[in-house]
Amino acid sequence: MQVTRRGAFAAALAGTTAVALPASAAPRPAKTPDWKRGFDNQRIADLGNGKFLNPLVAGDHPDPAILKDGDDYYMTFSSFDSYPGLVIWRSRDLVNWQPRKAALSQNIGSVWAVSLEKHDGRYFLYIPVKAKPNSIFVIWADHIDGPWSDPIDLKLPNHIDPCHAVGEDGSRWLFLSGGDRIRLSADGLSTVGPVEHVYDPWHYPEDWDVEGFSPEGPKIHRHGGWFYMITAVGGTAGPSTGHMVIAARSRSIHGPWEQCPHNPLVRTTSLDEKWWSRGHASLVEAPDGSWWSVYHGFENGYWTLGRQALLDPIEWTKDGWFRMKGGDLSQPIAKPRGGSALPHGQPLSDDFHGPLALGGKWNFFKPAPDEASRIRTENGSLLLQARGVAPSDSAPLLLVAGDQAYQFECDIELAPGGTAGLILFYDEKLYCGLGFDEKRFVTHQYGIERGRPPNPYGRKMRMRVTNNRHIIAFHTSADDGRSWTRFDRGMEVSGYHHNVRGGFLMLRPGLYSAGAGTARFRDFRFRAL
Repeated sequence: MQVTRRGAFAAALAGTTAVALPASAAPRPAKTPDWKRGFDNQRIADLGNGKFLNPLVAGDHPDPAILKDGDDYYMTFSSFDSYPGLVIWRSRDLVNWQPRKAALSQNIGSVWAVSLEKHDGRYFLYIPVKAKPNSIFVIWADHIDGPWSDPIDLKLPNHIDPCHAVGEDGSRWLFLSGGDRIRLSADGLSTVGPVEHVYDPWHYPEDWDVEGFSPEGPKIHRHGGWFYMITAVGGTAGPSTGHMVIAARSRSIHGPWEQCPHNPLVRTTSLDEKWWSRGHASLVEAPDGSWWSVYHGFENGYWTLGRQALLDPIEWTKDGWFRMKGGDLSQPIAKPRGGSALPHGQPLSDDFHGPLALGGKWNFFKPAPDEASRIRTENGSLLLQARGVAPSDSAPLLLVAGDQAYQFECDIELAPGGTAGLILFYDEKLYCGLGFDEKRFVTHQYGIERGRPPNPYGRKMRMRVTNNRHIIAFHTSADDGRSWTRFDRGMEVSGYHHNVRGGFLMLRPGLYSAGAGTARFRDFRFRAL
């Protein structure tokens, strides 16, 4: 079947889309107003009318760690097995965010919920990793853009989700999962003494549907003469009603801790809500002095997008506690006033002129120490040296795309003996996509090869992938996209997510090069639909 040349991009620029989005293929969450659109037609929170609509940062941006630093705000997220990782995002108004640089380039394992802090003029990232063995590392820098130090192993094998805190006496601490803590040295680069248990988190009623107790993600905030500890319980995923936010407070960093009488402060209670499994909350003050909470949640019907960053207004109550005011976050919310708005996000399209935005935009999955040596840009092309035999062992190059429907396409040219293509990748065991060698296509589905039909194009073609709300279509072109042929294999990927596979990841668009030689990618175009 022939379709128009690069039709999705040209038509979308004209105000329409070339790919229909049938209601029968789409989940049916509660009705939500439409988002404003930014780079590559991607959805953005700021509606431009004094209001915003969640998600704050779309796509997989879990466990937000936020820092107010003068007039600037910095935020980073769990990056798991993607490297370079821990991209630092910057905002001036809490609503519009731009990615800067990745802080972590050395693969130390799967990076979970971190703590981003500034103390005595120096920036710190405390990084829990799932590896062999598990541990918590620290890196530091004198400027938010680095250079960041090499990771220092704090040798804490049985805890996750550290939070740096400074006591009323100037002592430095890491609060940990399970209600524990450990003291830090004055420079914050080593521990002092043993781990101690200091807090028994509030427990929900036994008849609630949750994944498990799992007290994690503690965040310590000092406000109005109190230390507030905000914790997630109920499990990160599993039932959409499980993950929740609770709070406790103390006059001293050393306790005792008093449970909030209003717990839980955030919890999804209905499958009809727009945002599910909400938790891992932090508090932050806006430029106008108002207070807000940043946390993550799954979008109703779109587990595949991972846990997305959300912004919820709060108010301090007369009894010295606080409450969230945003409800299920499905409707526009008035923005905080003040601060200058940065252009939100970044283009995902790439013409490969100049150095590759490795870390800021592109990431390798589970890279080897020499992975960056595989890539270079040259005359508007990305050259990616082959590794492995399939996406599963080739350390594919991936993006975070936060829209419910999108297309991406590029020119691909193989070396003799090479295989390359475009993929939607969850992890090495669960992905789909289309690749080719000089004689045959290779169809990837469920993380395995499903078919090898003949390839009439040889070693060069243009390829396009459409993710139409979990309905996947592939198109190929021999004439640079002037005409397209639909590939005879469609897929449905709504099950490519954490509750099926585990891992806390998302389904990410990307490209791979396997077999032999070096594949050449040109004119990578992305557009949300």
